[in-house]
Amino acid sequence: MTNTPVDPSTMSRRRQILETYKMSREVDPAIRWWMLGSFVLFGGLGFALFHFVLPGDGAFKMVLTVIGTLLIGLLALMIVFGRRAQKAAFKRLDGQVGAAARALTMLRRGWVIEEVVGFTKQQDMVHRVVGPPGIVLVGEGNPARLKALLTSEHKKHERVAGDYPVHDVMVGTGEGQVPLTKLVRHVQKLGRQVKPAEITEIRQRLRALDAQRPKVPLPRGPVPTSMKGMRGNLRGR
Repeated sequence: MTNTPVDPSTMSRRRQILETYKMSREVDPAIRWWMLGSFVLFGGLGFALFHFVLPGDGAFKMVLTVIGTLLIGLLALMIVFGRRAQKAAFKRLDGQVGAAARALTMLRRGWVIEEVVGFTKQQDMVHRVVGPPGIVLVGEGNPARLKALLTSEHKKHERVAGDYPVHDVMVGTGEGQVPLTKLVRHVQKLGRQVKPAEITEIRQRLRALDAQRPKVPLPRGPVPTSMKGMRGNLRGR
């Protein structure tokens, strides 16, 4: 009997959270203590706030105070959980083929991600994101080979993009590169240079370019639940 990875999108919300916690704990054992600490600290602050701010006395005030304390504590817990789980997910991805493409799935609606629009035999890759900044080419792999690949892809995209901007991003830890953990935020900070209606036009222009080259399937394997099923909670907010 084979253990086939379960698609996170088919899981219930409760199952997604549980699986995310389990996977995060493997990489970040301290996550439980961060969650507990945030619940106790902010819950305590919430208790003090409600206790001294709410007027009156008696059972009704105590009920409101307890409810407010639990809500504030749970909110703090979930925020800390989301941040720590995001970091853990990036650690799991770091060094894997196609890690940048997986990280880019965390971009919210309004972004179109296309994996492996350029590649080398040594598994250097260029992925493409079309969104508010225009066209963003994201490269991952050996820096020396990747520089030439990105340059080539940039020229190809400029020819069909016209006046729309084309950005290059190289993932890595070297000079001029963007760490995987900061990739999504970096892409989002490139600005809003095209309108939503223009994104459709850009994609139409790119179809002719894509039709001229073969697609290479990205190695699949299980995508960390915290990157796919919990995407809504893990957008780095």
